[in-house]
Amino acid sequence: QVQLVESGGGPVQPGGSLRLSCVASGFTLDFDYYAIGWFRQAPGTEREGISCLSSHYDNTYYTDSVKGRFTIARDKAKNTVYLQMNNLTPGDTGIYYCAAAPFQGATLCQRSYTDLEIWGQGTSVTVSS
Repeated sequence: QVQLVESGGGPVQPGGSLRLSCVASGFTLDFDYYAIGWFRQAPGTEREGISCLSSHYDNTYYTDSVKGRFTIARDKAKNTVYLQMNNLTPGDTGIYYCAAAPFQGATLCQRSYTDLEIWGQGTSVTVSS
């Protein structure tokens, strides 16, 4: 059974940091055959890709609003992708989901979320003073 499980969300003050984790299990291919993306859904908005890793080469993509603040990384031994989030702002508030798709580039982030089939349950991040 293919599964993605996110963790690491919570409340944080502006300027603070969080590290989100996405643990994968049950994949039929090796973990590095999958592109992994972090998508964010803010209240009242559609889910959007904010940071993605390509399959095989771990090329990265960051949406403009998180460049220089967020870092995505894969730990193949742990079947885990992390999203380190620094200097958080209230605009980063939302539900963070990870998604996976085989043999994709980092442009996974620019695909409509309705096109993707493998999702985690999400973890909530609230940035507020």
